[in-house]
Parts: sequence; C-alpha cells; structure tokens
Amino acid sequence: MSDDSPRRRVTLRDQLDCVPVYVVWEITLGCNLKCLHCGSRAGHKRAAELSTAECLDVIRQLADLGTREISLIGGEAFVRKDWLTLVRAVREAGMDCTMQTGAYKLSEAMLEAAAQAGLQGLGVSIDGLQPLHDHLRGVPGSYAEALRVLDACRRLGLIASVNTQITATVMPELGALMDVISDAGAKYWQVQLTVAMGNAVDHDEILLQPYDLATLMPLLAQLHERGREQGLLLLPGNNIGYFGPYDALWRGPDRGHYPGCPAGQNVIGLEADGALKGCPSLATERYSAGSVRDAPIAELWASHPALQFNRERGVADLWGHCATCYYAEVCRGGCTWTADSLFGRRGNNPYCHHRVLKLAERGVRERVVKLADAGDSPFATGLFELIEEPIPATESLAAAL
Repeated sequence: MSDDSPRRRVTLRDQLDCVPVYVVWEITLGCNLKCLHCGSRAGHKRAAELSTAECLDVIRQLADLGTREISLIGGEAFVRKDWLTLVRAVREAGMDCTMQTGAYKLSEAMLEAAAQAGLQGLGVSIDGLQPLHDHLRGVPGSYAEALRVLDACRRLGLIASVNTQITATVMPELGALMDVISDAGAKYWQVQLTVAMGNAVDHDEILLQPYDLATLMPLLAQLHERGREQGLLLLPGNNIGYFGPYDALWRGPDRGHYPGCPAGQNVIGLEADGALKGCPSLATERYSAGSVRDAPIAELWASHPALQFNRERGVADLWGHCATCYYAEVCRGGCTWTADSLFGRRGNNPYCHHRVLKLAERGVRERVVKLADAGDSPFATGLFELIEEPIPATESLAAAL
C-alpha cells in the first residue's frame, strides 16, 4: 500500500484477519433536515443514546481492534453537543476521523473548531441542483447551506468531499452538478443509488429502476473521466456496479472489479444507542449483533452470527439471477443492503450493470414494484416484487440508434 493510500484501504492481511478497518458511527439520530430518502428516518434522537463516557470507551475498544478510520454520521452528527469531544478522542487514539453532514446550519466557527479538534475530512451531501436538492432534503435553503460549507472548508484547508444519492430524477442534472461541486473545491465525489429503506419506501417514486443503469453507468463513466481533468475524483459507492465495462475505470487498475460486500468483514456500523451491525445501512431488525452496552465489541465482532454472514460466505444464499451469474463466487450478490431492503433477504440484487446488459441481450429488463410499506422505525424496510418484462420497442430502437 502506497504512502498516499487512504488508511481505510483494505489490505489482503486485513481481509484474512477480518480487521474492522472502517467504522461508520451514527452518534445521534437527531437531525435538522427532513430527507425524503432517509433510510434511518432521522429527526429525533434515539431514546437511549450512548453517553459521552460510553462513547469514549467505544473509541478505546475500536482502536484496540485495529480500526483505522471512524466516520461520524447522524442524523446530523453536529447536533450532538459532545461531537467535538468525540472527534478529538478518535484522533488521540491514533485513528483517522471524518464526518458526513447535510451541512444545514453548520457554522464556520464549528468547522474551525472541528479542524482544531483533528477532523480530517468532511463529506457534504448534495443530491441535485437547488430545486431538486431542497425538495429531497425537505428544507428550503439546504442547497445554499451545503455550498456555503464547502466554501468554508476550502478557506480552512479542510478536505471536502460530496456525497450524492442517485434518485430517479437526478440523472439529467449530474453533469451540471459536477461542475458546481468542482467549482466549490471538493476533491472527491461519491455517488450511490438510493435504496428502498425508511422514507425512501414512502416515496418510492424517487427510486431508480434497475434498467436505468443502462443509461446511468455510461454517464458516470463519462463524468469520472471529465472529473479527473477537473481535479475531482468520482467514486462509486458499494451499490454502484458490478462487473460491467466501467468497473475497473473507477475502482482503479490495482483493485479491478467489485470485491463483494465487506459488511462484517472489514466494516462496522454503530448506532447511537450502541447497536452494532456489519454495515451502518443494514436493517437493524435482521442484522443487529446486540449492544456495546451488553458485551465488549471484540466479543461481538469475533463471534456474533449477525457479523459472521460474509466471512465464510459462498453462493448458497444466492437466488434468482445472481445464483446463475458467472461472477457469483466473487460478487456474492453485490450490496447486501440493496437486495435485503427490497426483498427481505440478501442474495439477489437487480441493481447490477452486468446483469442489466445480460438481460438486454435477451430483450428483457427488470422492474421493482412496491408491495408493502416500511414500518416507522429507523432502518425499516418494506417489500418489493421483481418483474421481468420485454424492453419496450421504442427503447430498443433508441439504443440501436
């Protein structure tokens, strides 16, 4: 691993030893935005969020386990009053500390204090140009606030990145949005598909259809190459892929294609009340390993079944198209979160570029249709049906042209 590689870059040794290199920690569920796509239904803090003392003990335990980076999230992380104490403690424990934010009402004084506490990078969520972003985030002015915070990061010398949810309506805006992000001084732009969880199930019209990947993936490849010319690196989230013609382009020649879901192998998700998961986005009901209040993290990490499912995982739990795929043993159904949120079980992920292209060779495509709403709890999922249908003749003609 080169000296300028991110410390969270997973090595072969990390994979073999199952080191929890990267931890995404929801330090509060309190939030000042009302996002239509929020999987955790953030807004009010949880009933029994960890105390400062408990959080400091969690930081100690994670450092002992070999964690190299902790990313603080919410809700909105800075809504928690002791967030700067936690940033400082993470850094003093020898780990990198970053934070993801909606940026609404994050003042420059708070940013300066965070930089002094040791915060190394800030990821700002921007989900489209102003009208679309403000609509999705549920608060007028949130787009302007996000740009203000990016500008403040540039002045303070704080490395800034942008995270964008790919919804059904954002694709036409991505090119213009890239220019805005680049002009604002961001160095990295991570995109991920909006997943059918929580509020996004209530507003399923914002969800991309699997067949939309035939348009999205070439567009992202073009933007990736254009971004490099502008000094902006477009990065794919874990549910962008897989095994299509552009995978090596944005994952890098040293990494190649998508390596499979890392949940419970090299990633930990931690909720504000202490619930531990192999990925921060997974449904708590099905994937919680219990609370850090009840057992040491090392004990849960080493032995709890909810964290073990990926470590010795083969192809036995694959079903549908994924069970017959050429890449099944490597990919193992792609992003667990995406498939599990749709169908209540992992192992069949229709949001796969390779799959879309293979189906198109037969003249068919897949569409997801909601059957049941999600519950009111954080990380609740509904139920969707997967329909295979002929590609409309008009679309086949357009592709040929």
